[in-house]
Amino acid sequence: MSNHFAHGYALLIGVGRTVESRFSLPVTVKDVQALKAVLIDPNLCAYLDDAEHVRLLQNEQTTRSAILAGLKWLKEKAAADPEATIVVYYSGHGCFDLSSQCYYLLQHDFKYADIANTALSAQEFTEALRQIEAKRLWVVIDSCHAEGMATSKGELPADFIATALPKGVIDALKQGGGRAVFTSSRGNQLSWILPDESMSLYTHHLIEALQGAANQPGDRTVMLSNVMNYLNKKVPESARTQYEREQKPFFDMATEDFPIALLRGGKGLPSSTPASADSPKIMTDQEVVTPALAMARRSLAILEEQAAGFGKLQMPAHLRIELEEKRREVAELEKRLKSPE
Repeated sequence: MSNHFAHGYALLIGVGRTVESRFSLPVTVKDVQALKAVLIDPNLCAYLDDAEHVRLLQNEQTTRSAILAGLKWLKEKAAADPEATIVVYYSGHGCFDLSSQCYYLLQHDFKYADIANTALSAQEFTEALRQIEAKRLWVVIDSCHAEGMATSKGELPADFIATALPKGVIDALKQGGGRAVFTSSRGNQLSWILPDESMSLYTHHLIEALQGAANQPGDRTVMLSNVMNYLNKKVPESARTQYEREQKPFFDMATEDFPIALLRGGKGLPSSTPASADSPKIMTDQEVVTPALAMARRSLAILEEQAAGFGKLQMPAHLRIELEEKRREVAELEKRLKSPE
């Protein structure tokens, strides 16, 4: 009999239908249904298949009050289980208010004429997440989809633009220990749908990673770093191959690496299984001493890639500060973790 990832709790949100139908995004329901199926499969991630461990909100269920109630439920689970691993996944539209500098998730019952007062603000979402005192909290946002927003984008009020989760919101979300935030794209990039419209491109590769696409022989759990490395490689490749467009996921962590699911129901990959020729490159121990250093280096590479798009004189001040802080973090980790042979 397979083991279970007994301390895993997930709230999966796929907005799907909205009250104002022009903003509906049916593919997001396919996303959450597929993700739930993988999480509760006893031969894959092996989360317990009951409403006390995995809850799915879709279509009319994704009201602002229901989402906040779901986050409160996770708060209670984390309080009752000191070993809890909490997962919050959202697939739907997001937009930024240029006038107030606020970001909003567009849930089922938001009103076009009054987004600021009816949509779920990032501030309220963040405050609810901060109440979840878990050792391990993983937030995944797959927003600003190409399908749907391509037709409704021009219909948003003048002060609102469709966009991925801004860096400032991510910084707020990851405050506190043991927290990781993954988003499907950056800035004004779109998050694309698979050509057959079966799923979002990002979530498709997320599910592949949860099935062990980036694991090595002998692994028995899927780690946060496995998913991060796989998404960082596959999402941009697929967006360029299928749409000739850029979609680069973003990752930010205030944590060291941690397991987010069992691998193949805890059976894992046999130690004798040869690595696939097209598997993503796995860093050696000499390249990365600990997962903390691996994540810091990855974050630095992402920041340097962003900085390369600006000249030194045009680089935003906040990006320059983030670069310097991340470089110091990498240097300190390398110094602390270097041990004499």
